[in-house]
Amino acid sequence: MQAFIYPVIIAIAIAFIASLLLALAAKFMSVPVNETQVKIREQLPGANCGACGFAGCDDYAAALAAEGSTVKTNLCVPGADAAAAAIAAILGQDALDVIEQVANVRCSGLCDSTKPEMDYQGIKTCAAAKSMFGGPGSCKFGCIGFGDCQKVCPYGAIEVCNGLAKVNREVCVGCGLCAATCPQKIIDIIPDVKRVFVACSSADKGAVTNKLCSAGCIGCKLCEKACKFDAIHVEDNHAKIDPEKCKNCGLCAKACPKKVIHVYPKPNVKPFVKVG
Repeated sequence: MQAFIYPVIIAIAIAFIASLLLALAAKFMSVPVNETQVKIREQLPGANCGACGFAGCDDYAAALAAEGSTVKTNLCVPGADAAAAAIAAILGQDALDVIEQVANVRCSGLCDSTKPEMDYQGIKTCAAAKSMFGGPGSCKFGCIGFGDCQKVCPYGAIEVCNGLAKVNREVCVGCGLCAATCPQKIIDIIPDVKRVFVACSSADKGAVTNKLCSAGCIGCKLCEKACKFDAIHVEDNHAKIDPEKCKNCGLCAKACPKKVIHVYPKPNVKPFVKVG
């Protein structure tokens, strides 16, 4: 009988000593919690996108809560005005406005607009496909269409439809994760009040673009002539809009023979969405 009792007693003693050591460690080695930082972190969406300029929501909250901090309370683009106002209230500051951002894909090349150059059988990611001669599409500047941007978006605001990534502007919060992920670098993050956008990135000459994609900018400059604010110019063989000058009038879109200049409706107020 004793052969069974002694091991049990030893196991209980070891467990007691271990729990005692853990309790002492928790008391003497614990890191003080900054309650202000905790409260601020609760107001952030948890996207950890880096749009604020910090590594993630935790770092931004820590920077805001630091003694003597001069970090602005309106840097969280996904959190928008709701998060900025809540953070300002915690810190006893005046609320600052957040300039809401939105993603735009500079491509119009649907499956029926352009043709593949090769039958790609590799890993179905844009990054992998681009490593194979620039991608399977005949246009080497457009959307590859395997959805790397869609997979990384924590808000479900972008998806691939008919071979082309499309952004739901009502859901997109402009965190920038899709833009950072896209190997083609054809996703821009711009203020959502800017509603006129050129959906083409081709740097080929007009005749070549027209041959490769029926929905590509041919650099005809009719948009330049139509614009009254000097806001759009053809550079690298495709039209580019200066968002600082653009007045959202849409005259360039009406003049575009290829219909690659889009005019989006006025944005609605976006709800705060917490993802983590």
